[in-house]
Amino acid sequence: MKNMIKRDPSHNEQIERWAEFVREHPEEWKEKVKPFLDSQIIMARRFYENLLKNPGGMEIIKELNGQE
Repeated sequence: MKNMIKRDPSHNEQIERWAEFVREHPEEWKEKVKPFLDSQIIMARRFYENLLKNPGGMEIIKELNGQE
């Protein structure tokens, strides 16, 4: 494992706390995360739409998706 990143121990503790919260509050965590995830999807769609407007945009999209 050459490229292992050393993280502060509090990082793993935060992950454990979040996992516990998700398990114990399945509906509540979705409400908290949904706006963020929705915005990420919207931004990704805009990125691809704008890229398609450029010459060679489709080729770039194919390359990004590993469809050379």
